[in-house]
Amino acid sequence: MAKDNSFDIVSKTSYAEVDNAINQTRKELSQRFDFKGSKALVSLHEKNLIISAEDDTKLKNLNDVLQSKLVRRGVSLKALNYEQKEPAAGGTVRQIITIQQGIPQGKAKEIVKDIKKLKLKVQASIQGDSVRVSGKKRDDLQEIIQHLKKKDYGIDMQFDNYR
Repeated sequence: MAKDNSFDIVSKTSYAEVDNAINQTRKELSQRFDFKGSKALVSLHEKNLIISAEDDTKLKNLNDVLQSKLVRRGVSLKALNYEQKEPAAGGTVRQIITIQQGIPQGKAKEIVKDIKKLKLKVQASIQGDSVRVSGKKRDDLQEIIQHLKKKDYGIDMQFDNYR
């Protein structure tokens, strides 16, 4: 009896890397001329990033610095979900950025549907916040991984536990 091969499609963001990027952003802000004496702030609060600055321009610049640090640390920008800008205390503007952990149910269903469209002899099942794909042929699994890498689902995806 042949053993099934499988892999998991997951979406994980390393909070250690996010914290390192926040610290690097704070350091750069303290050294930049356009942020001298500014009330610009970056913080991680309950798995959400909170950025705030005096106005929209500084908030945008702060976000650009943060994004560049996240990319350098290997954190995908697809894992960030931006909420609306809102006024905050002291005449500042604040924006909350949610960090995605796990694949949302709707996206998981879309991924399973796309795998089934390929008509390969594999099974795809949603397991909590991940999708497990299993089949007898490793070549089929490799083909699925290549297909999913080409398609953009708007989320950060990794392929884990390939065996």
